[in-house]
This record gives sequence, structure tokens and C-alpha cells, in this order.
Amino acid sequence: MSFKDMKTRSKSPTSYQSLAAEMEKLNKRSESYKDDRFWKPALDKASNGYAVIRFLPAVEGEDLPWARVWNHGFRGPGGWYIENSLTTIGLKDPVSELNSQLWNSGSDDDKKLARDRKRRLSYVSNILVVSDPKNPENEGKVFLFPYGKKIFEKIQSAMNPEYQDEKPMNPFDFWSGADFKLKIRQVDGYVNYERSEFADAAPLFGGDDKALEELWKKQHPLKEFTDPKNFKSYDELKARLHEVLGGDIRASVNESAAKGGAETASFDDEDETPRPVRKPVTAAPAPKKEQKRVVESDDEVEDSLSYFEKLAGDE
Repeated sequence: MSFKDMKTRSKSPTSYQSLAAEMEKLNKRSESYKDDRFWKPALDKASNGYAVIRFLPAVEGEDLPWARVWNHGFRGPGGWYIENSLTTIGLKDPVSELNSQLWNSGSDDDKKLARDRKRRLSYVSNILVVSDPKNPENEGKVFLFPYGKKIFEKIQSAMNPEYQDEKPMNPFDFWSGADFKLKIRQVDGYVNYERSEFADAAPLFGGDDKALEELWKKQHPLKEFTDPKNFKSYDELKARLHEVLGGDIRASVNESAAKGGAETASFDDEDETPRPVRKPVTAAPAPKKEQKRVVESDDEVEDSLSYFEKLAGDE
């Protein structure tokens, strides 16, 4: 798809409806290392911060402006298990299977352990940093931005507004999108993004096609984050899981990623999941509703890019 075709497509109702349909589908159902492609907002000592970013459209050859990844992060006697889940690419994953076994055991302690080890959801998109007061050298540059459920919900709300007097807006569009004001504050010991919001819709760069095309060509492909070749195999993940837990599936050092992240991360939120992408038993009957809530839910998400980079470096 050429730049000219993308501009024409951006004005088509079909294009918007297609993207909105993908958003609706989500509602229905890494090797960690320092990567200069990623951006994260700087916080002050009180864990408050402010920045303005612009979500960017899909790159050439890709259909969606985001990548969606499931991860696991927890600790056992053998160290940290920090891996992408194979459920990201529609395959069976050993941790999900283990969690189903624990959840269906009938033990409350096992259910708690399954919660601590359950998968977490994150997204990655290309952004333009419009304003970064703490690091102004980032302004005007394209980065990859990992974010979680709450920010994704704000994107969804902009595309599917709740009230009749609100006009639907595609935040990823060069011409009809809008800047996103990232407002960060400390709430009950967690960094919170609830006050973040979109500005009024306006063409980026005043709609200058030449400048927009140059920017578009600087964006990073997202397909690597869901490319099966970048995921470890089922057997490799199972072997790593055995190293971390040993022979005892209930082995624990009473320290999950949720607990550790809440105490030490600099960019962390009980409702957010900025995550790095790692290049990547017969169960007793149980109510389907409960099992889905633990094994597949994304209601409780946490941890941070910087936190998991640190953990990987410590292993």
C-alpha cells in the first residue's frame, strides 16, 4: 500500500469500520534487553509525569497499528520465569495449562498461585513524541510505546464514544487523529494513568503530506512481536518452567511479579502492562466462568518495561 493509497483509505468509512471491528474482536474474547526503539515517560520523585504523544498508523505491509502480546512473569525457587505466552499466537502454553490444573484443584491456595502466575496483556504501537519535558531530545522522534489495558481502553473509547454528542475518532490516523496527553500520578502506591486523555482531533503536521510520509517511513514494523519464530517452543518453555519450579508445581518463594513490580518499578500501574517482548495434566471439572476469569482474563495487569529489563539482567 502506497502513501497515496493510505491517505485515500483513511477517508473511507470501510477503513475505519475494519479497524473498529478488530477492536471489537479483542473485547469478545523476549528476551528482555535495552532497546532504544522503546520510549517511556520520565517521572519525578513523586512518580508524577506528563508527556504528549501521537499514536501512528500501521506501517506498510501491516494491517493493524498495534501488536498484542500475552506474557508471564513470576518467581520460583529456581529464579524468575519471564516469557511470552504461546497463547499470543494461538498455541497451547505450559503455564496456562499448569494454571488450569491449579485453579481446578479446589484449593484456595492453588487458586491464589494461579492468579499470581497468570498471563498479562500488553500492546505495542508506534508513536511520535510531541512533548517530553524531562527529555526534550526525544521530541519529534518515532518510538515504540508499550502500554496496557487502561490506555487501550481510552483508545477504544475514542473510536467508540459512549455518548451521542461525541464523534468517533481514529487515534492512529495522520489526518483525523489526535495528540494523547499522558498524565501520570501516584495513587495508592501505584503509578496511575486514569487522567490521560486525547486532545481535539487535528491533522498531524497540519496535514503536510511530505512531512507525514517522511514520518511514516521512520516507523518500526510490529510484526516481529507476534512472529512465531520469535517465540520459544512449547518444550523450551516447559523446560524453563521446570527449572524455575523444580518438580513441585506449587513451589513458591511468595514473590510474584505483581508484588515485586509494585515495590520497585519506576513505570508501573496496577491497571497497566507495559511489557517487553521476549524473542522469543488432567483437570477436575470446574465452572467455566471461573476458569476463564483466571486463565484468560486481563483484568489484573501490572509490571513495567524497566522492571522486567532489570529482572532479566539480574538472572
